[in-house]
Order: sequence, then C-alpha cells, then structure tokens
Amino acid sequence: MAFYFYLLLGFIGGIPAGMGMGGGTVTIPLLTLLGGVDQKIAQCANLFAFVPMSAFALKTHARNGLLKTEGVLWIILPAMLLSLAGVLLAGALSSAFLQKSFGAFLIGLSFFGFFKAFQA
Repeated sequence: MAFYFYLLLGFIGGIPAGMGMGGGTVTIPLLTLLGGVDQKIAQCANLFAFVPMSAFALKTHARNGLLKTEGVLWIILPAMLLSLAGVLLAGALSSAFLQKSFGAFLIGLSFFGFFKAFQA
C-alpha cells in the first residue's frame, strides 16, 4: 500500500515539474511532510528524478531547434563542479539543518513571487 502512496506523491510532484514550475519545490515537501521521508532522501529522490526529465527536455529543445551550443562548456564544467560540491556539503550537513534551510528558501521564494506579482 505504501508503494501506491509514494506513487501518488510522485504524480502530484511531477505535474508541476512537467509544466516547468520547479517540481522540487513541491516534491520535497510532499515527501518530507506527507511521506515521512528524511530530508536527504527526499532531495536525493528529487535530483534522481531530474536526470530523465532533463534528458527528455534536452531532446525536445534540440528537436525544436532551441539549443545554442556555443560556450556550453563554460556552463557545464562549473555546474558539474559546483553540483559535486553541493552533494558533498549536503552529505556533511544534518537533515534537520537541510530541512530548515529548504523551508527558509521556500518562504523567501514565496515572498519574491508575491511582491513580483504586484510589480506588473
């Protein structure tokens, strides 16, 4: 029964991810708050799900002629190095600290979105 519950959480989190709205901002709280999953595991699951989604997005953008490849190494190399640094840092930090930090990030993001909505 737990499998179906987590499958449902995956679908709920995958819908905003598929629409380009940042599925991690939905998936991670769903897994931690409703699923009782440890923060590190939830973040790992979100990153693991990102790999196939980004591969499909890359294929779609390439098919539509939306890829610009000049200078791509100047983006990829630092991104890979900083991702590795982030993984090592997240592994060294406690789940409680990561959970509070992610919560603060979501609160800040919601304030940014709220005030940006009134600037238009």
